[in-house]
Amino acid sequence: MKDIEQIIKEVNGTMAMEGMPLTEEDKERLKLCLSNKVSFEEMKKRIIKKHTRNI
Repeated sequence: MKDIEQIIKEVNGTMAMEGMPLTEEDKERLKLCLSNKVSFEEMKKRIIKKHTRNI
């Protein structure tokens, strides 16, 4: 498997080409998931919760 930093660099490059470079927070989230400290499913739940407005 590729090094985590290399994967993040490649993802950032692709996102930057689309005008949406990764933030430091995005990079930290990816590191947590790629190092198996947090599952992608759990991270998805955290992001949805953060951006969901309770009315």
